[in-house]
Amino acid sequence: MGQGFFAPGETAMRKVLLRFVFDSVWQWQSVGNELHVGIAWLCLVWTVIVLATAAVLNFRFQSRQAALSSLFWLAVPAVFGFLAWKQPEIGIVQGGIPVFGYGVMMFVGFSAATWLAARRVRTIGQPPDVIWDMMMWVLIPGLIGARLIYLTQNWDRVLLNKHGAQAVIALFALWDGGIVFYGSVIGGIVGVVLYCRRRGINPIAMFDVIAPSLFVGEGFGRIGCFLYGCCFGRACELPWAVRFPTDSLTFERLVERGTVAADAPATISLHPTQIYSSVAAFALAGILAWYFRRRSFDGAVIALAWILYPINRYVLETFRDDEPGRLGTNFTFSQLVSIALLISGIGAMYYFSQTQKLTRVSRQVTEPV
Repeated sequence: MGQGFFAPGETAMRKVLLRFVFDSVWQWQSVGNELHVGIAWLCLVWTVIVLATAAVLNFRFQSRQAALSSLFWLAVPAVFGFLAWKQPEIGIVQGGIPVFGYGVMMFVGFSAATWLAARRVRTIGQPPDVIWDMMMWVLIPGLIGARLIYLTQNWDRVLLNKHGAQAVIALFALWDGGIVFYGSVIGGIVGVVLYCRRRGINPIAMFDVIAPSLFVGEGFGRIGCFLYGCCFGRACELPWAVRFPTDSLTFERLVERGTVAADAPATISLHPTQIYSSVAAFALAGILAWYFRRRSFDGAVIALAWILYPINRYVLETFRDDEPGRLGTNFTFSQLVSIALLISGIGAMYYFSQTQKLTRVSRQVTEPV
């Protein structure tokens, strides 16, 4: 197989973006596949942020009590300093504090998606604060749904040879990867509906608002998948093929299959399906944002997403190699769901358009002449 962008032993991922270390507090250097940063740098940046926040609260917002309260967070670098000085034998000091690429991308994606939706929500007569409040209702059900679908697909592998507390931890081990986008959407829908009913907001209009943001979040999330090494692709010899190192989930899975030798320096060259998915998600977000300004009825945007994403996902699944066929077919779980969603999405587009027509007719009949 071709080597693609990466020579043997090099990496197509950054499972840990950087690690704050205690042994050399002003360190800043690359060690293996990680950037090691001395804990003093974290303390310095943290202190500057806390002091700046206190200054803004005090001088701009005239909130002295809030400013004084924010200074409480200066205790964090003090704790780090105490650990480095007095407790050098404990795990966090010896191993450092890792910053995982997957988690960072999830945070960036969620924040960017929320910010963009908050800008868009004004068009349906709601203040931006509604989005920030609602996203807390979306985050937890979304994570639960994403994890449940993943566990349904990979129950034996996740819990294999695990018992008691170890099995319970494995159920919630999001830091080891293992969430499914379709599951997050299902859980998020539940959260949106509950929030909108509580606040008396039209949920269909709200779904139109957040539809483009869903795919902004997925775009960043798929970059996280690339950094972690999950959702990997089939073997290929294309110039942009990638290889994953020995500490990646991809390497582990390919060794289990016998595709890669256990002592190999890296995987064979593979399609970077995570990057394909990221680019497709950002493109879909752009299309939906453009269509949102031109929609003719509530539900048009979410219905279009309902139609386009399954097509996109079905095609992308043909390049992936991380999931077997289901129900005695060659179709993966995501492809089977995509077929069902495409059909229901077309039905949803028709239903929303007809419902809007009936609403307009009703208004015309009841309005005084």
